Amino acid sequence: MLCQSQRCPHPTRSFSFWFSCQARRHWKVMNQQISKRPLSEDVERVSENPTEEREGEMEVNEDSNSVILPDGELGTTTPSLRFSKTCLKNVFSVILLFIYLLLMAVAVFLVYQTISDFREKLKHPVMSVTYKEVSLYDAPGIAFYPGKARLLSCKHHYYDHIPPLINPGQPGDIECTTQRINYTDPFTNQTMKYALIVQGPRDVKKRELVFLQFHLNETDQDFSAIDYLLFSSFQEFVSSPEKAKFMKDCESSYSSWKFSGGFRTWVKMSLVKTKEEDGSETVEFKQETSVVNYIDQRTKPRSDQLFFVVFEWKDPFIQTVQDIITANPWNMIALLCGIFLALFKAADFAKLSVKWMIKIRRRHLKRTRQVTNHIS
Repeated sequence: MLCQSQRCPHPTRSFSFWFSCQARRHWKVMNQQISKRPLSEDVERVSENPTEEREGEMEVNEDSNSVILPDGELGTTTPSLRFSKTCLKNVFSVILLFIYLLLMAVAVFLVYQTISDFREKLKHPVMSVTYKEVSLYDAPGIAFYPGKARLLSCKHHYYDHIPPLINPGQPGDIECTTQRINYTDPFTNQTMKYALIVQGPRDVKKRELVFLQFHLNETDQDFSAIDYLLFSSFQEFVSSPEKAKFMKDCESSYSSWKFSGGFRTWVKMSLVKTKEEDGSETVEFKQETSVVNYIDQRTKPRSDQLFFVVFEWKDPFIQTVQDIITANPWNMIALLCGIFLALFKAADFAKLSVKWMIKIRRRHLKRTRQVTNHIS
């Protein structure tokens, strides 16, 4: 070295000379290090420096871009994924909207069907039948139209026990309550009719029955029969001030039947009450009849006819019939309220769905504008 070969003066002697000596020694060391490095390495470093500088500049630009508007602030990672999610939400909203529109159509149809059914039920009420059990009936009235026939006997029996006839065809005991009346035929208003009114059985538990015997001496017909009709209350007939008018009304309201001569006709009655729309009540009788042949054991040939008839209650139940309208207006009102509530709820949900779709669309457009502005 220069400083080693040539002795440097002491620093105290000359400061400037010492500083120059130290500088020359440092420069010489740097030249030796540079001389030892190969030339190819320098060339490579020179050729690589521009690319590294450009990459550094791009990294700086990318860092600055990420600082300005990172992907996290845009809400999604990639545009394609963001578009697929938005499209899926819109499709789902449209499907929900169509479902609720379908529900609204079904609700409207239910309203129409409910009103139609209610009107149909008002026009066609349902018949309701109820049964009331009784121990005693109000004694019915039995009106006979015997014509030329004559009542021979009338008795009340119990438990279906009818003793054998001792003197058939001969007058016997009349133990029934009877009344006779004449009145004008209600259908012709000219013909006078003769009626024999007999009180019917009452006690249904003891199976009370009424047995009557009629006799017809002469007849000019091949077949002989006696007409009769039943009305609801014998007591009403007795207490009526105008019995002729009462019987005319009964004949106009009730049906008449017949029983034939030479047989025993067994009549089992049942009572049916019908309640009308105006609140009135009508009464009619249903009958079950059975006919038994009478064996005439009289020795002498007879030209007369014998009539036997028995009246008995069939069962202790009074049948009540009334028309019932099954359409309940309160049920219909409750159903309509529920349907309209469902309609309003569906409309409200559809409205919210539309608002949600509009909001999602606006948000998507806003994000698109942000990305466009960032790119520009």
